[in-house]
Amino acid sequence: MRPDGRTLRELRPVRFERDFTVFAPGSVLVSMGRTKVLCTASVEERVPAWLRGSGRGWVTAEYSLLPGSSRERVSREAARGRQSGRTQEIQRLIGRSLRAVTDLVAVGEQQVTLDCDVLQADGGTRTAAICGAYLALHDCFTRQVQAGLLVRHPLTDTLAAVSVGIVDGVCMVDLDYAEDSRAEVDMNVVMTGSGRFVEVQGTAEGAPFSRGELDELLTGAAEAIGVLLRQQAEVLAEPPAPRR
Repeated sequence: MRPDGRTLRELRPVRFERDFTVFAPGSVLVSMGRTKVLCTASVEERVPAWLRGSGRGWVTAEYSLLPGSSRERVSREAARGRQSGRTQEIQRLIGRSLRAVTDLVAVGEQQVTLDCDVLQADGGTRTAAICGAYLALHDCFTRQVQAGLLVRHPLTDTLAAVSVGIVDGVCMVDLDYAEDSRAEVDMNVVMTGSGRFVEVQGTAEGAPFSRGELDELLTGAAEAIGVLLRQQAEVLAEPPAPRR
């Protein structure tokens, strides 16, 4: 058992609050334990210059830790005049993950931006952001189909992500900050509903890990992602209300 009473392969309590804001065509507040991330999808009638005239759209992401999201105030990166390398790496991960399950031709020449703002950070913010951003993107595209703006839904598969790691020599899933900060191995896994890997980010923070430990981590991640996918499916079982 872990300090919060979870078993090694048990997720923290997960909640998806749909349409958390009223103006974005897709909006989800995702909570995984004490980690909370607001994910919104916004549509612009433009694409990057290198896609103009191609008939293809684009899906991208922006990520931010908001002041007050951790015990010590996080300063706004805009005030510093530049994004940190960590922020750039995380938002690229989110964008890559969503594009892996999106038919960009079906999107048409428009860009959808997923803004993932961390309201409260207690570990696993990037994986929570991917789970919430997928739902926000799904609702955004569904509303465009409802309005006749898209011929078909561009998402080709489901998507979820989770953190896993080795703490005190033991493999476990969905690390909170206390566990993540002392993990010997830290890994983030993104998978589709068809069981394919989109991304595996794994690093030995201390001693190197074995092939057997890697297999155990991936097995635990796949099981946890299966749970997340089922919870997402419950949220999407009812179509979002059309926006007026």
